[in-house]
Amino acid sequence: MRPGPRARNATLAVVVLLCGLTLLAAFFNKARCSGAPFDGDGRSVVFDELKDRDACYSDIQFLWLGRDVDNHVFPYIDGAITDGGALVGGAVEYPVLSGTLMWIGALGAHNDAEFLLHSALLLAPFALLIAWMLGRLAGRAAMLWSIGPPLILYAFHNWELPVVAASVAAVFVVASWNRVSLRQRATAAAVLLGVGFCLKLYPGLFVLPLMAYVLTGGIGGREFPADFRRRYDVRGAIGVGLAAAGTAIAINLPFALAGFEGWRASFEFQQQREADITTNSIWFWGVRHLFGTSGAAEASFQHTVSVLSPVMVLGSFALALWLGWRRYGVDGTYPWVAVSGSMLCGFLLFHKVHSPQYTLWLIPFFVLLTVPWGTVLWYLVADLAVGIGVFQYFWALQTAGAVEWTENIVQFGVWGRAALLVYFFFMFLRAKPRGTPEPVPVESPGRELVAI
Repeated sequence: MRPGPRARNATLAVVVLLCGLTLLAAFFNKARCSGAPFDGDGRSVVFDELKDRDACYSDIQFLWLGRDVDNHVFPYIDGAITDGGALVGGAVEYPVLSGTLMWIGALGAHNDAEFLLHSALLLAPFALLIAWMLGRLAGRAAMLWSIGPPLILYAFHNWELPVVAASVAAVFVVASWNRVSLRQRATAAAVLLGVGFCLKLYPGLFVLPLMAYVLTGGIGGREFPADFRRRYDVRGAIGVGLAAAGTAIAINLPFALAGFEGWRASFEFQQQREADITTNSIWFWGVRHLFGTSGAAEASFQHTVSVLSPVMVLGSFALALWLGWRRYGVDGTYPWVAVSGSMLCGFLLFHKVHSPQYTLWLIPFFVLLTVPWGTVLWYLVADLAVGIGVFQYFWALQTAGAVEWTENIVQFGVWGRAALLVYFFFMFLRAKPRGTPEPVPVESPGRELVAI
């Protein structure tokens, strides 16, 4: 029995309220690394002392220096990347909308503590919006977002909240705007995914499964346009792809025209980034040990990763899309949200960089899909081992502390997380959307029995 409107509204209010309280805890967690006295560049003196020891490091505070954020330089326009891979002149390593948010957060800030505060105020509404949308879609399961450890650890670690909001909003639009056609809903969702691509790239992955969902007529194949008699809606699927691509181009084009080198530098920086001790990936903690320790061996390792990583990422995408198509053959509905979650698992597993805050990308899929809560808990444990343990490991390396013990914690986190990503890759594809009734066969005029 589904709860009534009053109960749903009460649950929604609690979800959003608890999210707000968690955001306060998240800010104070990071703020431990900031505050007077400041050096001549506006850097908190305690930052270098506490960021690893107390695990209160944030990219936001760190990037107050080194990207001309402190000089309030508008990003990309006059920027570039040097032959040595350093970003100069306002160039940043993120897509254009994230870089713009960095610039907005720095307005009026004179030190890294003010930058952290302004950025937190800028980012917090996105977390609250995510809580509201997840609460509408999945009810009490949204508590995982609102009170889970990842939000405390990573809400203000980097600029992830807007991109997660864009991804969740795309799902929300498709699932909730039932008064408009599937094509219209999917086109609006594609625009949101295009915006997300301009924040942190990964929502662009979800356009392909969304196109497949439109191609096959949505729920049970019953959402084709009126009087549609063909097997697949090719025109609608192409329109979704063009909407996403057009949005991404429209947002990027002014930056590319105004300062091509600075715009290109963000992509070049990520392409040149190596799988090192800061990347928390299976490549550094696993594959690297198959090579020697010489300079030539290190170069060979990095070259191998630069080839294998994208190949395996793309292979995982293809597998997820194919398995989704097989499920469509059984259920009559292409599981675009589930396939999107599986593609994200493949990316997180095989990409050469797996920053701790990427967990925020994955949490909505735990909420939206009926996966076992026990395995979610284990994922959060592994994530804590990385999200806190890696900084303790860095601290031990600096102070000759218990390096072996802290390294074991990080290894547990990296490999535990990797094993669970493999599990969720396949589990997502079997899971039903949370809060959605089981499909029942119905007669669709002019078609075979399908499921809705």
